[in-house]
Formats: sequence, structure tokens, C-alpha cells
Amino acid sequence: MTQRIPCKSEGCAATILPRTAAKTGGYCMPCHQEQERRKRQAYIKKHRKTVDLYEGLNDPVEILKIMHAPRRYDPLIEYIPYPLSKEQIYVSLSPGEAASLKDYAMHLLASGDEETSQEILSSLVCYRNDSIAGCLPILMENGVYYPGILYKDAAPDIRDRLLEQAEWDDDNRNHILVALAWIGDEQVIHRFHEWRMNPPQWAGQLYVAPELYAQEAGWKLLDSGGRQDLVHEHSYAVESMEGHRVPGAHEAAVKLLRQGTSDCPWCSGKLTTLIEVDTAHSVLAKLNLSLDRLQVDTCVICGCYDVIYMELDADGVPSWSGYNRKPDHMPVVDMEEYSDEYLRVGLELTISNNPRSAFYAAIWELSQHGSQLGGHPSWVQDAEYPACPCCGQSMFFIGQLDWSDIEKYGEGIYYMFVCPRDRLTATTYQQS
Repeated sequence: MTQRIPCKSEGCAATILPRTAAKTGGYCMPCHQEQERRKRQAYIKKHRKTVDLYEGLNDPVEILKIMHAPRRYDPLIEYIPYPLSKEQIYVSLSPGEAASLKDYAMHLLASGDEETSQEILSSLVCYRNDSIAGCLPILMENGVYYPGILYKDAAPDIRDRLLEQAEWDDDNRNHILVALAWIGDEQVIHRFHEWRMNPPQWAGQLYVAPELYAQEAGWKLLDSGGRQDLVHEHSYAVESMEGHRVPGAHEAAVKLLRQGTSDCPWCSGKLTTLIEVDTAHSVLAKLNLSLDRLQVDTCVICGCYDVIYMELDADGVPSWSGYNRKPDHMPVVDMEEYSDEYLRVGLELTISNNPRSAFYAAIWELSQHGSQLGGHPSWVQDAEYPACPCCGQSMFFIGQLDWSDIEKYGEGIYYMFVCPRDRLTATTYQQS
């Protein structure tokens, strides 16, 4: 039997074959690999360069072009980030600068970079609510139908082409129906109603009925054939109070992420108040809630697995609804595995006074922070407006908390809804 040799590393008890020692200089493979890793790290630290791609640039269009450009990872280069976020720059663009960026996006599309072109056009539409109607004929020529929100301001001829194409284009029908939902005018509503009354043959190829695609654009088709919006026309960002407000000035107006007073019947942990806000806020005022304040409670643990409904009494105090049904697929919960650090973050958060585009966070894949009151949800998956268990109607979207805004490694979004008629709130959750 070949005699094994002790590893040369101090404190290492491993032994190695002579042929391994010859390759590694007398070290076991784990110790040899650790030495190589340290050498690489030392080399990178010694030779790493700091690069500022934005040095001397003041033109926001040129800055955004750099931000959107694909960047190959190089461990020897440390890039200095621009002091403003991509979405902040988009919001600050002048109409002329936005038009220039739109032209650049179409140039990228013509050169074959469809992905970056879509990202730029989506940013113009969502962050600024700009119309890109003039770009749509070219998008259709290139077979670009995603994301559907790009078509929300489509001219009638584009709408009619999409309505016609939906009947025969099996490959793109799903995206075309979403695009039509975002257009959502009288002709689209009429056709959705026709498809509901007389389902086309191709409807069997879909996962849901054609008219349910309306929810992807934040509305529902009424039984009468009309349209009911399920979102508010503006969104208000959830932001830190630090540097924006006098401490405590808005404490009474809005509260976010507070520990509830009741326990969750499913896991026995404390419920969480996601938001408590005055019903006079513009997002809620049109709902005519017979309450002074709206409080949305949920269990942030069990709410990951199913819809959670809460019933509001005459004073707006929420209680666990008898309509809740514990899902069979929910695992046994060990409360020691969960942290309540997010409650500390909630003390530092408030709602912005300044409204922004309703579409600001409508595309989850963009880079923005998604926590908001009002606006369109950032659906990670398909649209999921829960039905009120009392009246059966789709519930109105209130807002959402993106857990990546709350915790360093947080993920997933909690969505909040209300049925004004039956005084029920609901929360759902989605993650990638």
C-alpha cells in the first residue's frame, strides 16, 4: 500500500498521496485550492482598476445609453456607479431628450438588439407615461409584442391589426391579448365581450378565458360588457422618511410594517399590519369607504402560500376572516426560522406626497423599487386580483410592498386589495 503524506498546512490533519503532493507542493487539494484562491484575490486587489464610465458626462441621454449597455464582468475592473438611479434620470428627461432616447431604442431594434430596445421603450412608458405610438408599426414588423404595456397608446389602426391577428396568430396570441388589454378602448372591450359570449375555437389553447386578460392591464370586463378599473390612476412611492420629512410629521397619516395585535390561526405568529392609511388619501377617496382609516393586516409567513382575507369592523379594525382556508400544501412552520427585523424598517418608511405615473412599477423586470400605494401592480407572475368571497367581484388594488426594498436579501411582493362594499381586505404574494 502506498504510504500517504501529511498535508504541509499547519493545523490540517489530511493526508495525501505522493503523486498529489508532487502536483501541489505537499498540500492537500482543499488547502492548495485555498492558496490559489488567496493568490487570485491578492492579484485582483493589486491590479484592480477603478473606472468611471460617466466621467465628464452631463447629457442624461448619453448616461442612460451607458447604463443600458451590456457590461461584461471583469474582476480587474471596479465600476463607479452613477449617483442617480436609472429611473430617476428617466423622470428628469426633457421631452426632447426622451424623443432622442426613443430614436436610439429604434436604432438598437434595427441593429438586432431587441432586448435593450424593449428595456428603453418600457422605461419611457412606465417611468414617464410617454406614448410610443409612432414606434408600434415597426415593433409589429419585428414581431415585438412584449411587454404588452408598450401598446397602451396604440392608434386605432394598430388596435385593429392586433384584433385581427389575435384570431390567427397562435404563436403570439398570448402577448397580443395582453397588448389589447392595455389598449382597453371601446372596441377592445366590445371584442372581449364577444369572445366571452361566444368563445372562439382558439380559446381552448389558452390557460384562461380571453376576457380575463383584461386583468393584466388593471381592469375587468363587467357582465354588462363595460369596463371597471381595478387600479388608481397614480402611484405614490414608499420611501424613507430620512432626509425627506420632519421626524414624526407623517406618523399619524400612514403607518407601514407594524406588528399586529392578533395571532395568525395557521402558524400562531403575530399578524403584521402592512399599511394603515387615511381613507382621505387620493388612492382611496374614490372608493367611498365608510371608514376614517384603512388597515391591511396579513401574516407575512402564511401569506406566501395563499390569499389571506381580513374583515373590517365599523371602526376599521381588522380580524381574521372565516373565509380563509389553510392550504394543504402549506408546510409546518418553525417560527424560530423567521426574523421580525422588517418591523424596524417599517418605522422609517412613509408614503411620498408626490404622485408618479400609475405605470411606474408595472413591469417587475425593470430596476425600480416596487413598493407603492396605488398604481399598477408589479406582477412577478400572472395578474392575480382576488375575488371578494362575499360578492364574488374582483377586489381593488391598494398597493404593494416589495420585500427587496425592505430587507437586504428579501424577495417577493405582497399585494394589497380591498372590497369597499363588503369591507374586506385581501393580500396575495408572488415571487420569482
